[in-house]
Amino acid sequence: MKTKIFFLLIVFITLSCSKKDEKQERNPYLSDPVVSLNLNLNLPEYNPLKFPGNSVVTSQGIKGIVVICISETQYFAYDLTDPNHVPSNCSRMEINGPIASCPCQNDDNEYNLINYGRHTSEPDSKYPMQSYRAERNGNTVVVSN
Repeated sequence: MKTKIFFLLIVFITLSCSKKDEKQERNPYLSDPVVSLNLNLNLPEYNPLKFPGNSVVTSQGIKGIVVICISETQYFAYDLTDPNHVPSNCSRMEINGPIASCPCQNDDNEYNLINYGRHTSEPDSKYPMQSYRAERNGNTVVVSN
């Protein structure tokens, strides 16, 4: 009896394994730079992060990092390099409100900073912006990976 139960358990485990795992493909265009930022909200350059809807740009990351304040306790941080082509001289995105857009010619890639950095017109077929962990700790926003 124990042998039959063991055999059925093995068959069940084997059949429940899938050949196609739902793992996210790694973006071939971007690297993972080490990011460690402490943005002091008492300093004038980071003061805008005290208010929802405002953002600041820093020089770390691949092409810079944008940090946006969603609420008093929620922040998002993304790399400013366009995730859907090889980094180049023109692939540093520009910020206009909650939208990041690539200024390269023949490139209409736009990403919504509030919607987790997803592509605005093709969110399911294009890579989203590379994100970093951002959390507020007192009067400091800590950005890291």
